[in-house]
Amino acid sequence: MKNSYEKNVISKATIDRLPLYFRTLRLSQVEGIEIISSEELGQRLGITPEQIRKDLASFGQFGKKGVGYYIKELISNVGKILGLDNHWHIAVIGVGHLGWALAHSRNFDSLGFKLVAMFDTDPNKIGQCIKGVEVLSLECLKEVMQEQTIHIGIITVPEFYAQGVADKLVAAGVRGIWNFAPMKINVPDTVRVINEDLSVGLSSLSFYLARQTEID
Repeated sequence: MKNSYEKNVISKATIDRLPLYFRTLRLSQVEGIEIISSEELGQRLGITPEQIRKDLASFGQFGKKGVGYYIKELISNVGKILGLDNHWHIAVIGVGHLGWALAHSRNFDSLGFKLVAMFDTDPNKIGQCIKGVEVLSLECLKEVMQEQTIHIGIITVPEFYAQGVADKLVAAGVRGIWNFAPMKINVPDTVRVINEDLSVGLSSLSFYLARQTEID
């Protein structure tokens, strides 16, 4: 049976803030904090406590008035809302510097994601093992994706290969793509894409630094 909140329309802004809440709550737990108020959580995130309470209320009733939120309980609830208890299988396509770095990220395991496959077209990389995962030929992507029930594909290939890789992932039945190639990829509406263009972030930072230099 679906949760009641699924019947309501949740704004993208609210959904985008949930991972921030989850990360901050986990960091607070590491600090030994057991209960946190919306005011304190807001201070850590630069978000008003009213907005935090409104966001969380979109998914149910959490915390106690006058007490705050029990961090362990809220981490569990927000994790379930984010679907992190599904233990998604993921694959990295493109074993360059970025793909290698992502494969070594501790965040995958800590968030419940499991890296189960890596693919490349370079004969010198195929057959290598990274964190116990063998790098396979891109030619066997569909077969492996379906055998391993891989839900998420991470694209870390050069721009001119990205759309072709995306097409292969869609054909393999992938449900989500995390795209690090600096271009927009076209996929069916049934596939969710998150784009991470590093050049955009750096260019934005450059803009603000340049303006600050002019003011100084």
